[in-house]
Amino acid sequence: MHHANATGRPVHDRRARTGVWFVGARGSVATTAVAGCAAVTTGLYPPTGMVTETPAFAGAGLPRPASLVFGGHDTADCPLPKRAEDLTGAGVLPGGLARAVHTELAAADREIRPGGPLAGDTRTDEELITRFTDDLTAFRSRRELARVVVVNVSSTEPLPAPDATRLPPSSLYAAAALRAGCPYVNFTPSTGLHSPLLTEAAEASGLPHAGRDGKTGQTLLRSVLAPMFLQRALTVRAWSGTNLLGGGDGAALADPAAAAAKNAGKERVLTDTLGAGVQGEVHIDDVPALGEWKTAWDHVAFDGFLGSRMILQTIWQGCDSALAAPLVLDLARLVARAHEAGLTGPRPELGFYFKDPDGGPAGLARQFDALLFFADRLREAG
Repeated sequence: MHHANATGRPVHDRRARTGVWFVGARGSVATTAVAGCAAVTTGLYPPTGMVTETPAFAGAGLPRPASLVFGGHDTADCPLPKRAEDLTGAGVLPGGLARAVHTELAAADREIRPGGPLAGDTRTDEELITRFTDDLTAFRSRRELARVVVVNVSSTEPLPAPDATRLPPSSLYAAAALRAGCPYVNFTPSTGLHSPLLTEAAEASGLPHAGRDGKTGQTLLRSVLAPMFLQRALTVRAWSGTNLLGGGDGAALADPAAAAAKNAGKERVLTDTLGAGVQGEVHIDDVPALGEWKTAWDHVAFDGFLGSRMILQTIWQGCDSALAAPLVLDLARLVARAHEAGLTGPRPELGFYFKDPDGGPAGLARQFDALLFFADRLREAG
């Protein structure tokens, strides 16, 4: 690997470790990722769902899971060991895991710093960005890390109004990542680096970044099925969907503005593959009784030969945190390696992981091919 100097630029050091800084560090996804990384590292569980642990990525130079050091920002104050216990009770984490990896959870929790802005916070955008930047640089220095990848896994925020004079919270953290010399991943539909106020800084930073909105369930299935209809020359007339979910996501997406930000990515997957003429919408319903679990239902109306009208329905039931955590670990490792290899700017090769990626092909199969080519490129970078 390379060790980072005061500017965040890489310096050769094969013994160095990699920091993963979660925005939303006490949320379900981050907690599951930290606990899961410890479980994989210690051999308690296999790396199921981690694409980067498959043979295709052998020799690509990715940081080992055991070399990852976790920290982050959050506005919540529930310690990670307690969050892990709560997730165990909700059926997200297996029984006994929270106790088995208590040391790792506690170590990560000691590296979590207060986020913002909180209600009544009088700090300016510049003051908040400076505070977050200082937290990142101190983490990198204190833990002697080669680099720190900032990963946004916080609750979905509404898209900012066109005349907004302040950056949304996700963009404050993204700006801090740029200033601290940290590669950035936006696993949420929130604005992050997509603010026009950050475009110039992102281009000038020379940092790799990837996003946005992780593709974990319903949209993952859509990205497989939509090309099937196109390749078989079957005309899709309407594609409608409903999501039932609880937990923090359900509460956050009960806000129509936040739900609209989420749905934009879901709908883009169909538009990119099938064009803009397909009817139908996606609805999101908050069902607190479901807890950390979600159900996604799709109804596809399509025409066959001689106008024969047909229907496909799908049901996806799963735990979003358990689906997302291995992808988050994949992305942190891939973007860290891209930074080490000197790659810059948006990484369209990582569209495999996102609903609203930074370019690249549509359809999961083509996106996976692009990801494998990226693995080859990283392998050749030495």
